[in-house]
Amino acid sequence: MPRFRETIPVDDYVLDVLMRDLVAHDRQPAAYLIYLYLYGRAARDKWQPIAASLRALSEATGLSKSGVQTALEKLRYRKLIRTTAAHATAIPLHCVLRHWR
Repeated sequence: MPRFRETIPVDDYVLDVLMRDLVAHDRQPAAYLIYLYLYGRAARDKWQPIAASLRALSEATGLSKSGVQTALEKLRYRKLIRTTAAHATAIPLHCVLRHWR
């Protein structure tokens, strides 16, 4: 049985506009990679917020923790994700925002 059984549809905006904006214009390919990862997780979980630490995102994407941190800052600045945490050392919840919908 194949490990991956589910296909996740990705909005055209993510592929046609967001990729060009983050990778070419902002020169932040890591931000695009993190957004795609969170987008996929959120789509599988019916768009619930994703609990993920810097370490978990780093291991899932192959980026360094500082690269993940910079990418998350860019995504929050661009209002593509919203991050909340119960307290300073809690695992943050990342909510994927899709303002084009």
